[in-house]
Amino acid sequence: MKSNSPTQTRRQFLRTTATAGAVLTVLPRHLLGGPRFVPPSEKVNIAIVGAGGQGRTNMRELFRHADAQVIAVADPIEHEDLEAFYFRGVAGRLPVKAEAEKHYGQKTPNSQVAAYEDFREMLQKEKAIDAIVCATPDHLHAYVSVLAMRAGKHVYCEKPLTHNVWEARLMARVAKETGVATQMGNQGHSGEGIRQTWEWIHAGVIGPVREVHAWTSASRWNKKYYAGKPPAEPLPAGVNWDLWVGPRDPKAYPYSSAYTPVTWRDYWAFGTAPIGDFFCHNFDAPCWVLDLKAPISIEAYGAGGVDAEMAPPGGIYYYEFPARGAMPPVKFTWYDGGMRPPRPAGLDPEDQLGAGGNGTLFIGDKGMITCPGWAGDPRLLPGSRMDDFKRPPKTLPRSKGHHRDWLDACKGGPPASANFEYGAALTEVGLLGLVALRVGKKMEWDAAAMRSPNCPEAEQYLKGTYRKGWEPA
Repeated sequence: MKSNSPTQTRRQFLRTTATAGAVLTVLPRHLLGGPRFVPPSEKVNIAIVGAGGQGRTNMRELFRHADAQVIAVADPIEHEDLEAFYFRGVAGRLPVKAEAEKHYGQKTPNSQVAAYEDFREMLQKEKAIDAIVCATPDHLHAYVSVLAMRAGKHVYCEKPLTHNVWEARLMARVAKETGVATQMGNQGHSGEGIRQTWEWIHAGVIGPVREVHAWTSASRWNKKYYAGKPPAEPLPAGVNWDLWVGPRDPKAYPYSSAYTPVTWRDYWAFGTAPIGDFFCHNFDAPCWVLDLKAPISIEAYGAGGVDAEMAPPGGIYYYEFPARGAMPPVKFTWYDGGMRPPRPAGLDPEDQLGAGGNGTLFIGDKGMITCPGWAGDPRLLPGSRMDDFKRPPKTLPRSKGHHRDWLDACKGGPPASANFEYGAALTEVGLLGLVALRVGKKMEWDAAAMRSPNCPEAEQYLKGTYRKGWEPA
């Protein structure tokens, strides 16, 4: 399929959905253009938007749920070789389509899954779609998700929810306006560990918390280019680069294998650096447990400085949060690229902070708690405290599973716990660190006004710029 101009395609799409909305009273559920919920007895028809490694991962998770049916796939790239990355195997529009057809064909022979280059054309033509999973690169999250929500589709979007702070505010607002079921892909938020951490801290096990650290060993993906834009390369067959670039100017960012697959995370135009990749996992527990959603200042330093095009391989980010009700102010530090917090005094020799290069450390007046990445199971420090520890009672509802909770919300159940209201706030905190990193000085933050009183130059990084016709709205 040849790409139409973004402006024309978007206009056509909005006109189509407006027409559908005018006849809501007479069309069956699968033709409705506005927000709706799927009856409990029916399957949720889902489209995968972004068929790379994480799109494939989400699809495989949905295979576990009998009432989830992937009926369409959209991606501007036909085929991706992921053997060099942790995903392994192959992905892209055609392999993911084939995998879905093979899975559903085990019960229903000759099952067909539609495949599109352009997700907008898919939304126009595939009227049976109830919901989408957005697993594109970060720079497309808001555009895809907002358009889908305004078309009445429930949305599961990968983390970080957006590419900049302004988009985070927009996503939360549109989700509220449309009333669709939403969930961000920080899977640990639906686990047992984050609920235990909340119960332990709110039971006063370590007293008031005034200091928190979180980290990841993740660094740059690119091993060939370390600054600036990579040189242009011939466009491979099966790649619609105009659609992949989306909101960015394809003349300013011609095709390079340094951008895809996966390695787009290193570039400001498309990704959000290691903090964007892992913050929504490893800061999730502090954000939720301590209600750390509106810092008053942020300061950040990148290893080796900050390039105009590429994020640094590592950084340290300092946040200050004010008192929140009865909870005292908190100083929070984020580390990536292999940097870690200093080891607290008084630990047992075998005590480990976090696990596998990721973790969180809560420091309270009466002790410490550490968690692995992805808001994993908490442990008291020093570890000897666990020997006779009487766990507080379970007071929070438990999750049925990250995707399960979203599917239930699509059917009119309670909102998923990492819905866009929460996910946008969590994402915003992480992305503010990148703003402070790029302005290069301590940045005061007025959350209500969405501005930095002492740093007007931050404005250019709070929203960013968009190619005409690709503005999320």
